Amino acid sequence: MRTFFNVTISFVVGAVIALVIYTQLNEQESNTDMGHSSDAEQRQSKKTPLYWVAPMDANFRRDKPGKSPMGMDLIPFYGAGSGNSSSQSEQAGRVKVSPNVVNNLGVRTDFARIAPLENTIQTVGYVGYNEDKIVHMHPRVEGWVDALYVSTAGESVTKGQKVYGIYSPQLVSAQEEYLLAKKRNNPALIKAARLRLQSLHMPKEALLQLDSRNEVMQSVTFYAPQSGVLEHLKIRHGFYVEPGTTLMSIASLEEVWVEAEVFEHQVDLIEEGLGVTMSVGYLPGRQWQGKLDYIYPSLDETTRALRVRLRFENSERLLKPNMFANVTIEAKPSLPVVLVPRNAVIRTGVQDRVVLALGDGYFKSIEVKLGRMNREFIEIQSGIHAGDEVVVSAQFLLDSQSSISSDFKRYEHHDAQNMQGMTDTQDMPDMNTHSSANKPNIQQASVRGVINSVDVTTRQVNISRAGIEKWNRGPATMDFVLGSELEQAKINRLQETKAIQFTFEIRDGDFVITKLCVVDEETP
Repeated sequence: MRTFFNVTISFVVGAVIALVIYTQLNEQESNTDMGHSSDAEQRQSKKTPLYWVAPMDANFRRDKPGKSPMGMDLIPFYGAGSGNSSSQSEQAGRVKVSPNVVNNLGVRTDFARIAPLENTIQTVGYVGYNEDKIVHMHPRVEGWVDALYVSTAGESVTKGQKVYGIYSPQLVSAQEEYLLAKKRNNPALIKAARLRLQSLHMPKEALLQLDSRNEVMQSVTFYAPQSGVLEHLKIRHGFYVEPGTTLMSIASLEEVWVEAEVFEHQVDLIEEGLGVTMSVGYLPGRQWQGKLDYIYPSLDETTRALRVRLRFENSERLLKPNMFANVTIEAKPSLPVVLVPRNAVIRTGVQDRVVLALGDGYFKSIEVKLGRMNREFIEIQSGIHAGDEVVVSAQFLLDSQSSISSDFKRYEHHDAQNMQGMTDTQDMPDMNTHSSANKPNIQQASVRGVINSVDVTTRQVNISRAGIEKWNRGPATMDFVLGSELEQAKINRLQETKAIQFTFEIRDGDFVITKLCVVDEETP
């Protein structure tokens, strides 16, 4: 008992002496800086703040004191190097991340650049006939179809091929007048009768036959005016027809039109004559090159899209009308603008932001105004400049911490040293619920687990551990490091052991086992 009392007295005396020395050293340091700090505070008190800024949103600024959108008091900002607790005003929204955390988060950056924004518009369309080369055949007389040389729609025809014959009393009467005029050898009557036959659309072949034979033809044969396919065939043998009746339509497939649609916001990217690439599903890998032929003057009132017409050659006749096509329009390039990768931009619907890498581990979320974009880049109209370094991965975490810098500082302050480099985020302790009374800078837990594998040489062990209730963490399988505190003999026995009870600490990002015992043993 006396020995214990003496030890206790010695411990208390030593602690008092250490406290006195620590206090004297602090007083000396504070006296050394007192002159500088007091002068700075006096100068600071005489200055007028440049503006007031929200503690959780560096982009919210006012010219007088007030409240932020979240109800917090605005912080005065006196300018760079003003000496005013720079940590709150000058560095509002800035967060510092240690290199180990940056690596483990997978933070990658890129630089804003000045370049033209090359846009491509991806859309779909439907193949159709070239309507400039569709011929509709109508009679100019009344009569009956007494001969039909084609049978179905879609049938191929060639120019000059017989397509149908018609008996018309009007054509018979006109032929008789023409032959009578020729018989009387009256040039004026001949010319008038010939013009009447032409106005009734009598074919040239029939006129030549009439001149050579001088006999009236009861049935007049008509011929295909161009090569193509029959788009429509609306007559059959014996049909009665009259002027205005559409007998058939012949469409050419040497060239096709494709109608596509572009979104309203893409209208300023297109113009007539732009290059177009098209592919169809039944011929994968095959592409057709064409051009944007026409832009329709109005948008569709239902879809709010603009129709465009594309033109493609089709000499092989591989493109069929009504085929579905994938279309890429090479939009006109813009003037050089400030560009950043698309994945660098955080879009919230209310505000667009990027996270700047300021160097030395500092990051800051910046509001930007966006312009046009393509599949890789977005135009930045204001907010950052060419050469600025922006974060392109893991920026959501940095952005949230930039808006809540106080939380991030608490994370970095005393426990971050032990949490850097953690590979299993599930074992990251809850900083708001856990602290060690005897080791405030060491996160420590005791848990039961099953050994999966052991590497005695590297002192690595893989364990499927149970849940950690005080950290609110569920079960997990992860790697641990066997600490130097453990005896080698005990480590060697782990190769033959399955269930263990162990205590581990978080040291420099590693999970280090400091104590362990086999579950069926009584002592560690």
